[in-house]
Amino acid sequence: MRLHANVFGEGMPFLILHGFLGMGDNWKTLAKKISESGYQMHLIDQRNHGRSQHSDAFNYQLLASDLLEYCDSNNLKDVILLGHSMGGKTAMFFSVNYPELLKKLIIADIGPKYYPLHHQDILDGLSSLDFDVLKSRGEVDKALSAYVRDIGVRMFLMKNLYWKDKNELGLRMNLDSLIQNSSEIGVELPVDTMYKGETLFLKGAKSNYILNEDEGRIIGQFPRARINEISNAGHWLHAENPAEFLGSVLEFIKN
Repeated sequence: MRLHANVFGEGMPFLILHGFLGMGDNWKTLAKKISESGYQMHLIDQRNHGRSQHSDAFNYQLLASDLLEYCDSNNLKDVILLGHSMGGKTAMFFSVNYPELLKKLIIADIGPKYYPLHHQDILDGLSSLDFDVLKSRGEVDKALSAYVRDIGVRMFLMKNLYWKDKNELGLRMNLDSLIQNSSEIGVELPVDTMYKGETLFLKGAKSNYILNEDEGRIIGQFPRARINEISNAGHWLHAENPAEFLGSVLEFIKN
């Protein structure tokens, strides 16, 4: 599957994988700062997200093989790979299957364990949008607010809006497939897999995605991992405390 990516900067390849319902461009501000330290940034849209191809099939093995195809077609090796949330799980699957392509691995606020489905309100809200009726971003925001109270989450979701033509809004993601395959999002990394390369796990101090009791399993499957906490941040740690997040990433990749 051909993946869309925004590529800029020069130097060692640094790939970023967004989370569920996101897109590579969510990371543009942070990636520009990373690129200044001598990295070629690849902000990748995963399948069924952003401008990448749509497919009825969706699981982490496929997402990892999509990324392999992307690396092969762009002749990328010795890459630094950063994944957030769903993108972090993709990055884990990629690391245990194709370790020879990686130089360093960074996982943002997700562990290898199973996560129960918890996006139902968001999916219900997106499904409810009727673009025959809703003709502006403000109208879409008002309609979504009945399902998603957090304005920050709504703004994040509305980055998926685009004008299909001059009169009709649409969503970039393949919502039908993501709803159909929503049980795949929380799937665990198989317990008998391991990545032995240098790894950094970053967890938000206010997030419950990586708990203290999860750290044993993380070290078991990523024996060279270190786990850093980002203060004053929840699950969107790169957006909530970008300075500390950037500092942790740069320190890890430079040493």
